[in-house]
Amino acid sequence: MSKVLLATTNAKKLVELQRILDAALGAGRVELTSLTDVPDYPDVPETGLSFGENALLKAREGARRTGLPTIADDSGLAVDALNGMPGVLSARWSGRHGDDRANLQLVLAQLADVPDEQLGASFVCAAALVLPSGREHLVDGRQPGRLIRSPRGAGGFGYDPIFVGDGTSSTNAELSPEEKDRVSHRGIALRALAKVLAKELPTLPS
Repeated sequence: MSKVLLATTNAKKLVELQRILDAALGAGRVELTSLTDVPDYPDVPETGLSFGENALLKAREGARRTGLPTIADDSGLAVDALNGMPGVLSARWSGRHGDDRANLQLVLAQLADVPDEQLGASFVCAAALVLPSGREHLVDGRQPGRLIRSPRGAGGFGYDPIFVGDGTSSTNAELSPEEKDRVSHRGIALRALAKVLAKELPTLPS
């Protein structure tokens, strides 16, 4: 079994990626660890101007500090009526990083005067794999849809409770984990990255 670092402290992301990798590669082929298992790991500023730049920044730093193959993603919500924002600022849109409720409420407040038919939006994800050798891979995924005015559902995280993907009437927060994996921006990106990881596995230490 190969050990791979996921450059996040978000336990939900760790569970999500492990589930996706197990489904794509077979259970037991990759053991994920997160930054909570790495002592004295400093925050990596997300200074990139795109999701891809931020994902690579985090993955490079993880591989450099730990010597492990490192996966990192940067993802967020792009709202048509807000000219693609919050975008790379999605996790700190309200000014406090990771305050899901405040971020969601601020977006809804900013869209209060926008007609329902103009609430188009997409979830966007860039996922990077950086190997200790310096080899890098970057993939992306997108889930188009629309926003609703009131949160629905208890699953997921972030903006999931107000996002309805194309082809469904359920918010991402109302989908089962497996249903969300099939359609979400992160699921699409990480499945693409799993294919890359499968090709790299023979070169990785177990």
